[in-house]
Amino acid sequence: MSEDVRVDELSRRTSAEATEHFWPVEHLDALEFDPLLHRLLREEPVALVRMRFGDGHAWLVTRYQDIKEVTSDPRFSRALTVDRPVTSMTPHVVAPAGGIGRTDPPDHTRLRRLLAQTFNRKRIALLKVETEAIAERLVGELLAQEPPADLTEYVTGPMPEQVIGKLLGVPESDLGRLQAWRGVILSSDHSLEESNAVKAEIAGYFRALADRRLTDPGDDLFSELSLAQAEGALSRPELISLAVMIVLNALDQVRQQCSTMVYTLLTHPEQLARLRAEPELLPTAIEELLRFIPQRNGVGLPRIATEDVEVGDVLIRAGEAVYVSYLAANRDPEVFTEPDRFELARDESPNLAFGHGAHYCLGAALTRMQAEVILSTLLRRAPDLRLAIAPEEVRWRRGSINRGPETLPLAW
Repeated sequence: MSEDVRVDELSRRTSAEATEHFWPVEHLDALEFDPLLHRLLREEPVALVRMRFGDGHAWLVTRYQDIKEVTSDPRFSRALTVDRPVTSMTPHVVAPAGGIGRTDPPDHTRLRRLLAQTFNRKRIALLKVETEAIAERLVGELLAQEPPADLTEYVTGPMPEQVIGKLLGVPESDLGRLQAWRGVILSSDHSLEESNAVKAEIAGYFRALADRRLTDPGDDLFSELSLAQAEGALSRPELISLAVMIVLNALDQVRQQCSTMVYTLLTHPEQLARLRAEPELLPTAIEELLRFIPQRNGVGLPRIATEDVEVGDVLIRAGEAVYVSYLAANRDPEVFTEPDRFELARDESPNLAFGHGAHYCLGAALTRMQAEVILSTLLRRAPDLRLAIAPEEVRWRRGSINRGPETLPLAW
């Protein structure tokens, strides 16, 4: 090692010198941004944090460019998080061990390629036609009510249910059970024992469904994956893990994001008026909504450094845990002009709402499609849509990973 490199490494902070910040991951209302994330992004973009559960501490990376580097660097492993109680905001890990979210290449590459082949643009395009029909019916049912009526009850709740039912071939009669399981697994308030019991139930459900699909396949994603499993392209635990993660993300993320998108537009009347006047801006508006909305509490899955890696002014040692905050990256003032302002026609760097690198969310296209369908249908059919209560009276979820309104009463 050259003398210059040695001096440079010695000048970087390590976990031994860094200040540890306790991060309670408090549940915030509406569009309020986590104050610790906001401060660390500007003052300490690679910081040491400890949360309520798990052991020890972990690095938290908040700057846009640093996050892109970490999430593209194979020296940070997801697989090494299995059976390691990394400090966390929840008493349990949402993503199952051995699933696509907690694997590294070559297993991750194999699973991602397989899922991309079945979860392709053609399938999304065909599903969009059905989604548009679902949206027309659901929005029609909403508008048939005497206002106020709840958007989450009539549209943003049932929409992802019905879409994921068609995508995976889940019988409509089983959707209520999936929603109940979702509520426990994506919670920060349930115990480890409760979460593990529900995980076992949902895994058992998809094992039984896979057995049925082998003898009676349908024209759906889960049937294709079940046949691929029978042919040896993936294991049965990998199949179950993929199904569980698709269901959890589709049911919860779409509901919360789309509900909050509607809230955001209705509480920014000048931006909404522009969108109504220029509906061709909708795809751009959705990207800005994805950037601006703090869609979750805390952070996602950690990574483990497999060797010493320099990130910003920090030397992360081999074996140390690292989190990245895509929420913070989407508010980076070095990347976005006035990042805490919602600007419907913003045209800057791509947002990181769906992650970056090898673990970029494969369901991003499905989520974007549903958001576009819901918003376009509401804007077209309800030109006078508005909140039925004051913004500060909207009740927001508690004890959950993803943020969103419990109910969103609307008038028109």
